[in-house]
Amino acid sequence: MTLRPALKTPIPGPRSRALAVELRAHESPNVTYVSAGFPVFWQKALGANVWDVDGNRFLDLTSAFGVASLGHAPKKIVAAARAQLGRLYHAMGDVHPSEEKVALCRELSRLTFESWQQGPGKVFLANSGGEAVEAALKTAWLATKKRGVLAFTGGYHGLGYGALTVNGRDFFRAPFVEQLADFATFLPFPECQHCPFGAGSREPGSCLADCQNTLMSRVETLLAEGEIGAVLVEPVQGRGGEVVSPPWLLPLLRALTERHGALLIFDEIFTGFYRTGRRFACDHANIAPDLICLGKALTGGFPLAACVGAAKWMDIAWPESTGEALHTSTFLGNPLGCRIALESLALLEAEPWSERVTALGAHLQAGLKSLQASSPLWGHPRGLGLMQGIEVLDEQGQPDPARAGALVEKMLARGVILLSGGTRRNVLSFTPPFVITEPEIDFALKQLRRGLD
Repeated sequence: MTLRPALKTPIPGPRSRALAVELRAHESPNVTYVSAGFPVFWQKALGANVWDVDGNRFLDLTSAFGVASLGHAPKKIVAAARAQLGRLYHAMGDVHPSEEKVALCRELSRLTFESWQQGPGKVFLANSGGEAVEAALKTAWLATKKRGVLAFTGGYHGLGYGALTVNGRDFFRAPFVEQLADFATFLPFPECQHCPFGAGSREPGSCLADCQNTLMSRVETLLAEGEIGAVLVEPVQGRGGEVVSPPWLLPLLRALTERHGALLIFDEIFTGFYRTGRRFACDHANIAPDLICLGKALTGGFPLAACVGAAKWMDIAWPESTGEALHTSTFLGNPLGCRIALESLALLEAEPWSERVTALGAHLQAGLKSLQASSPLWGHPRGLGLMQGIEVLDEQGQPDPARAGALVEKMLARGVILLSGGTRRNVLSFTPPFVITEPEIDFALKQLRRGLD
């Protein structure tokens, strides 16, 4: 069920404003952004709708950070969670596991490396995407004994000190750089709309050969030095601003990592499970990684993530446990999370979400291109499937993060939940639940046009 917004109070309402004051008194001031127009405090959510504590109903274009791909509170997932909660919601993940953990590891192997005809996959379950990335980094080190990791600017891989070391966003790294290790090397991510190699502004896929050759030469040189054991990349950068990799990038990285004995790691925490119109974003390029990191839509809302690796690399990297695991956590393989993930995966695989997401994504992208044509303050649309973005510019055609932030607050006041992001913080991001409809998308775009006017 998806409904248009219905607002009963000014936004934020009085109860949200009171809760913001209370939260600010007790939470670190760096966590929750509070202003005269932000935030609203959620009370319940269903489908693509969210109700706040003041009774206002909103249209969610974020899927709550790309998590609620199937919509908020799907009945079958809620029922499975309740049943599991009444039976077993904690076990001893690396000592006395639950049956649900076995089933989830088996299913993740089937959906990844077995589906790519790469043999079985082996799994590390985790509590967050950042932990999954760190499991992948450890695996690459143990398998190759090469300490270096090649990553890309704009990439977002988590905020723990291991994941932060390979995070391509200086905003997150800079305050802690004195405590970070020095094993990461960064190259520019080939963003076609703003080519880092000097080719100007181009449509995705139309990159000049010089761009490809320049990056290929840099990657080849770094890998040939023999210190890089892993290449980490998001096939579509999420928090980097919905930046789609050009079609040559993943095949290039696959070929070069195989040539030089490095592992290829895909961070598909955001893009996994049909967000881009395919089960995984790498499926658009028909390229399989050595390790893949998954999260967000894996459960649709419960904190659980996974690093899945090709068995040949997992078995080389990790010794068999003798009673003390090298990489584990208290809540590893939590049975409640595993049961929710299994139900979520069953629903994701039971319906033709690929076709729906592709069609809705095309409709959304057409609407964003119409916005771009309506005003010079709109920049480049970009994205894949239901992972779309559009730049907000100033009168000189430069990135305008302040205007983007103001538009997010204006949209909230009109009943539409939206986020801004990107390396310049001027990209409005659209990652709605798959259950959203074309009329709801059109309504949101109409409100956005009015907001800019």
